Amino acid sequence: MNISHIEHIGIAVNDLDEAIAYYQDQLGLKCYAVEEVVDQKVKTAFFKVGDTKIELLESTDPEGPIGKFVEKKGPGVHHIAFAVDDVNKSLSEAENNGIRLIDKQKRKGAEGLNIGFLHPKSTLGVLTEFCGNE
Repeated sequence: MNISHIEHIGIAVNDLDEAIAYYQDQLGLKCYAVEEVVDQKVKTAFFKVGDTKIELLESTDPEGPIGKFVEKKGPGVHHIAFAVDDVNKSLSEAENNGIRLIDKQKRKGAEGLNIGFLHPKSTLGVLTEFCGNE
């Protein structure tokens, strides 16, 4: 797999509007996109910090992955996403290296990117995402 950079860091929040205000008013960052990803039961907001993004994630359903995460662990860092050339190829390579996958094939995520997750039980407790255009 060819990881080029950290694409984004995902942060679960209770209230997206409150979190956007904090990142804008207190940190001086600019929110450039807000988007709902219906099949993932989440509403997202993005901030650019150099070449890396911060993705804020608010659950739209308590039974969705972010809703369950916040219920169990509270708000905070949810995942790290690495940019790769080919998501399916990177997932396959990870699986061949003994890493447990959440997604065996890419799926659509926010900003029109293809995404795939590695299981945190195989990644030293860090939910890891691969994302890219392929």
